[in-house]
Amino acid sequence: MGNVVVIGAQWGDEGKGKIVDWLSERANAVVRFQGGHNAGHTLVIDNITYKLSLLPSGIVRPDTTAFIGNGVVIDPWALVSEIETVRGLSVEVGPSNLRISESAILLLSVHRNLDVFREKAAGKGKIGTTGRGIGPAYEDKIGRRAIRVADLLEMDTLEYKIDRLLLHHNTLLKGMGLELIDPGDLLNDLKQIAPKIIPYACPVWRELDEARSRGDRILYEGAQGTMLDIDHGTYPFVTSSNTVSAQAAIGSGQSLDAIDHILGICKAYTTRVGAGPFPTEQKNTVGQLIGQRGHEFGTVTGRARRCGWFDAVMVRQSVKINGTNGIALTKLDVLDGFDSLKVCVGYRLDGKSIDYLPSTSDQQNRIQPVFENFEGWSESTRGCTSWEDLPINAQKYVRHIEDLIGSPISLLSTSPERDDTIMLHDPFKDRS
Repeated sequence: MGNVVVIGAQWGDEGKGKIVDWLSERANAVVRFQGGHNAGHTLVIDNITYKLSLLPSGIVRPDTTAFIGNGVVIDPWALVSEIETVRGLSVEVGPSNLRISESAILLLSVHRNLDVFREKAAGKGKIGTTGRGIGPAYEDKIGRRAIRVADLLEMDTLEYKIDRLLLHHNTLLKGMGLELIDPGDLLNDLKQIAPKIIPYACPVWRELDEARSRGDRILYEGAQGTMLDIDHGTYPFVTSSNTVSAQAAIGSGQSLDAIDHILGICKAYTTRVGAGPFPTEQKNTVGQLIGQRGHEFGTVTGRARRCGWFDAVMVRQSVKINGTNGIALTKLDVLDGFDSLKVCVGYRLDGKSIDYLPSTSDQQNRIQPVFENFEGWSESTRGCTSWEDLPINAQKYVRHIEDLIGSPISLLSTSPERDDTIMLHDPFKDRS
């Protein structure tokens, strides 16, 4: 069976939640493999809106098992709250359909507090973090002092692990003149939350390996987007994890041959939340209109997203880095009614033409986009479910984007509703 990885091809918020939900109807398992509750995805099913952060989108499917892999950092209190919220929407959540890697890192209050303090202290150097503690949690993982889900299974050894963690953090807090963390308080907090997490804990890598052996279809759900990748994004205005397709294997404990199809997601235009370079941003009525039509507000933060024209150079780079086999183009309907559209087809940097996004933020900020104009369409694409239903100019726009980014458009989304999706190529079709 074909196993599919879904990743963001821009700066996140591309509409991955809807696409993953649409694909999950045919999947046996959906896997989160990086990030934490800084990521958000919104699903609209039968007029019910689900706003998920830690839970994989497949949790709303009754016959699908949701997995949170080892590459995710988990705020256990946020997870328990999210589980209770979706249960209130008549979604069943239990150990039979939600499995959490024993190797996943726990995100604690010390991480949240440190994240907020450092962002406030940064002044003009603010990165635009969500303040959820993701970065500090990953720092502890790399520093080999983090508390993991598995540690909740061994309370006898948890105390000294907390001491090791706080040797670092309390030293840091003292230097910043902040209140120190009491190890006893943290231990008690973890003892209280542990019974609510332990039932879901398992060796996810093993269960996924068994699923592959059965021939199950597995859907790997990425968070954020390629240009927020810690290595390949617009550093330092990035997230603290690898968001590219290769992380699907690393963050779930699977080999590379577990992946059959890589599906990149991007909007028919471009958005970004938070600070950082944005070559095609439109700080004008066009950007405002796109934002209004697209209801562009961050799922997690509620912040208004910055909006601009489609950047084919950036998406082409994302296609290369991820090795995408196809692209799902979302929110095509937002562009209905524009007399003309623009697409970035190249960059100018210090008077020279370049065909890639450079690595330094200084150069990224100096980039001048080279736009190509396209004739818009007055007809509505909202709710279209077949290629033939699309206006001719909308078809031309999609086909030209294919040519510019070097990847076929596999799916088209024409509204937030899951059924308003046009499939041109099946991501689950077995690779020959």
